[in-house]
Amino acid sequence: MDTIQQRVDAELKEALKSRNELKLSVLRMIKASLKYKEIEKMSPLSDEESISALSSMAKQRRDSIEQFAAAGRTDLAEKETMELQIVLSYLPAQLSPEDIDKIIFAAITECNASAPGDMGKVMKLVTPRTKGAADGKVVSQRVKELLSKAK
Repeated sequence: MDTIQQRVDAELKEALKSRNELKLSVLRMIKASLKYKEIEKMSPLSDEESISALSSMAKQRRDSIEQFAAAGRTDLAEKETMELQIVLSYLPAQLSPEDIDKIIFAAITECNASAPGDMGKVMKLVTPRTKGAADGKVVSQRVKELLSKAK
């Protein structure tokens, strides 16, 4: 199986041949981001580290979409949405809300959390299980909701 970086390189060549400007632009951005992380680390990235970098890119896109939509810039929000779709195609399949809840309930049980003050303990268990497969903001919000109901 190819690594994420090999897949990006292969699809970059395809995008160049097919003259797909948007995909080409996003793939160059991904490649640059991964290369930067590799230089920072001073060794090749594992797929897990690549997923972490891609998750950050996805988060940036989501934040931008939110801000552009709030400012009424639908043209820019649409562009960011299309870029987000390309970035997400390199991440593991995103977890459904039900799957996220299952992971959170398992973590709550595992650390005997019972109040919103236990959020740190729960997040410590949930984060590694959802990394790259769910938006951290969504997971955090859901943990907060479920712990406030647990009172």
